[in-house]
Amino acid sequence: MLIKRTRSWELPESLVTPEAVFLNRRKFLVSSGLLMATAALGGCEESEEVVGLAGKGKGAGEDPSAARYPVDRNEAFTVERPMTPEKTASSYNNFYEFGSHKSIASAAQALPIRPWEITIDGEVEKPLTFDIDDLLARVPLEERLYRLRCVEAWAMVIPWTGFPLKALVDYAKPTSKAKYLRMETFLDPAVATGQKQSWYPWPYVEGLTMAEATNELAFMVTGAYGKPLLKQYGAPLRLATPWKYGFKSVKSIVRFSFVAERPVSFWEKINPNEYGFWANVNPEVPHPRWSQATERLLPSGEVYPTKIYNGYGDQVAGIYAGLTDQKLFM
Repeated sequence: MLIKRTRSWELPESLVTPEAVFLNRRKFLVSSGLLMATAALGGCEESEEVVGLAGKGKGAGEDPSAARYPVDRNEAFTVERPMTPEKTASSYNNFYEFGSHKSIASAAQALPIRPWEITIDGEVEKPLTFDIDDLLARVPLEERLYRLRCVEAWAMVIPWTGFPLKALVDYAKPTSKAKYLRMETFLDPAVATGQKQSWYPWPYVEGLTMAEATNELAFMVTGAYGKPLLKQYGAPLRLATPWKYGFKSVKSIVRFSFVAERPVSFWEKINPNEYGFWANVNPEVPHPRWSQATERLLPSGEVYPTKIYNGYGDQVAGIYAGLTDQKLFM
């Protein structure tokens, strides 16, 4: 008798069925030929008021990558909770470049996302600079359903579109001296008014160890809900590391630097007593000002027990073996 062991992060199909409209438009892949062209880099409910903001800001217009979406979902990456409605996910966002409140969707439309250049430098065979659309033309995209757990103890489930960060690492060809991947967001105070606040150490910086960056879960996000990434999510390119608190998933990335020394991240620099480099979700390690034992799922407000590594322990726990003497989780 064959017994199927369900992994801790898998989703029963009955819980993750999106609304009919979303399902219907997934029946056809607009650009399947593009999706299959290369094997690697080298070779819910929608709110018109919120979601429709995508084309109204500075640098607005049809996203050149729009024909790439929607794409097939990778069913190896699913969740045991219902998907968050797009209306909620697109209107409740942290993006400190545009303000410290959650209703930053409108302000974020000021960010011009074309042209958008990305630089790879540091301990690599050869530094590179390329355009986001050159990148998107090379890489196959897939959709993954991921948990999102904020350090503020709220949670969502988001259908991200993108590609594994490992593919970008392989393309960069880091040398043996590279121990960490440092990621940096844009710097443009003229359009991102939050960056005029001098008490913040702009630009936003985050980092991963090489083991974290090449883990199968680390994901470069270019879209969500079957469409190109909205600006309030961190367009045109952001990180998703679902086993870590959300602030590790740096938005609107312009630089990937492979470095020998561990980078000091944005929030770690602001308050190292409350935010650490690792930021792994752990119900046993409270934030100094609130518990992390439970989380509030949006939009329902239903409270769930927090899972170690946000439920992804099977995939990532081995990375942290032997690090028990470090400030692992905050």
